[in-house]
Amino acid sequence: MLPDLRLDQFQYDLPDERIARFPLPERDQSKLLVYKEGQISHRRFYDLPDLLPANSFLVFNNTKVIPARLLFTKSTGATIELFLLNPMPADRPVGEAMLDKGSAVWQCMIGNRKKWREGETLLLTFGEVVLIAEWEDAEKSLIRFTWQPDDETFAELIEQAGQMPLPPYLKREPIAADSHTYQTVYAKKEGAVAAPTAGLHMTKGVLGTLAERGIGHDALTLHVGAGTFQPIKADDPRQHIMHAEQVVYTRENITNVLKHLNHLIPVGTTSMRSLESLYWFGVRLMKNHPDPFYLDQEYAYNVPAEEQPSASDAIETVRSYMEQHKLPLLTAHTAIYITPGYQMKMCKGIVTNFHQPGSTLILLIAALVGDAWRTIYTEALSHDYRFLSYGDSSLLLP
Repeated sequence: MLPDLRLDQFQYDLPDERIARFPLPERDQSKLLVYKEGQISHRRFYDLPDLLPANSFLVFNNTKVIPARLLFTKSTGATIELFLLNPMPADRPVGEAMLDKGSAVWQCMIGNRKKWREGETLLLTFGEVVLIAEWEDAEKSLIRFTWQPDDETFAELIEQAGQMPLPPYLKREPIAADSHTYQTVYAKKEGAVAAPTAGLHMTKGVLGTLAERGIGHDALTLHVGAGTFQPIKADDPRQHIMHAEQVVYTRENITNVLKHLNHLIPVGTTSMRSLESLYWFGVRLMKNHPDPFYLDQEYAYNVPAEEQPSASDAIETVRSYMEQHKLPLLTAHTAIYITPGYQMKMCKGIVTNFHQPGSTLILLIAALVGDAWRTIYTEALSHDYRFLSYGDSSLLLP
């Protein structure tokens, strides 16, 4: 039986001045709150390799934030903002769509929408390149982009034309430095519209020390969507509609997960959601679901405990499926919603930042550490921690 939840149980007072508007000059100098078996201590992020349990295996999200904000100015002076959400069709691998040349269709959020009539063309010129935006399907907010010359990829195009999509709570326009600081040092796979911010603290130095300590790591890919900032509006937080995001696993990911099943520590909530989803994809395969690689937000709560296989059996089923179908990559979509009452199948802890009050991410943390989340956040506030995307970090080991 799941516990009853109320949104006000997951609120706390976050003063505006505690929101980090800019990152620290050195990524790994951020504070690190360590919660281990009920005890709290305060360190710096560069201490992380010495604080992880023996045999820990870290899992990163190597998605790369794209310059998803495209600003078009009409002859009237009105500015139309097209915020890239996902390529069409929706199940198309984002990495593949980034290689499109000459034409692409994306679902977008549209700023100042009323000023852009159907049938009207928007133009954006930069250097010798002309980018054209036209309505493909107004009801579904689908936009067709075409560009000349057409030998540039969509990724190359938006790198020149777009702006970095900073979180709205930063309340500022992006600056040149954000194109570097709002990416992890291991970002590789273009397609996110928000950074997996727990990883922003990682440096090559910390990665080197992890290797010296014998702590392994791997990186999967979850393309973070704009829905990550969608506030919970329902009094019962389980009534919130979770956004589905595309996640990509490699064969190496599956092999490493199987090898380190009892020692997995995700770096960030997106890595945690990816690992936990992987278990449920295995369950769906074992149950012969017609769409095994789409996970809705309720599925994990609807499978009776006696029908839940071991993590090793579930992940082995995914591995066998990939081998049988000769798949080097597995592309899936997850809307998993981790709330109190959820039992972790894969993750033994987490490295994560401090999240917004009343957010889905607070509920995820509460699912991991229980009511101690409030003690952790009170302690961080009383010790002048910086909050949200550019803020400080924590290592949570329940």
